[in-house]
Amino acid sequence: MGLRIDCDTCLVRGLACHDCVVTVLLGPPPETGFDDDEQRALSVLADSGLVPKLRMVDAVATHVVDDELDDNGDGNVADVAGW
Repeated sequence: MGLRIDCDTCLVRGLACHDCVVTVLLGPPPETGFDDDEQRALSVLADSGLVPKLRMVDAVATHVVDDELDDNGDGNVADVAGW
């Protein structure tokens, strides 16, 4: 007898991932999003007033440093704040 675990069919996916044994063993599921075609379709619907405009914001993978705050060019603004 085999056991199959399928996160796509889990009834509490997203709600209970943080304490699931699969998450502990394999890591969290990948973030989901909309592809370009889906984003265009949703934009058309929103522009027509059929659905609210999306407020989705893409996650930023890198830290952006304001050059004006980085006084010595090392990418560390903590120098300015005295940290």
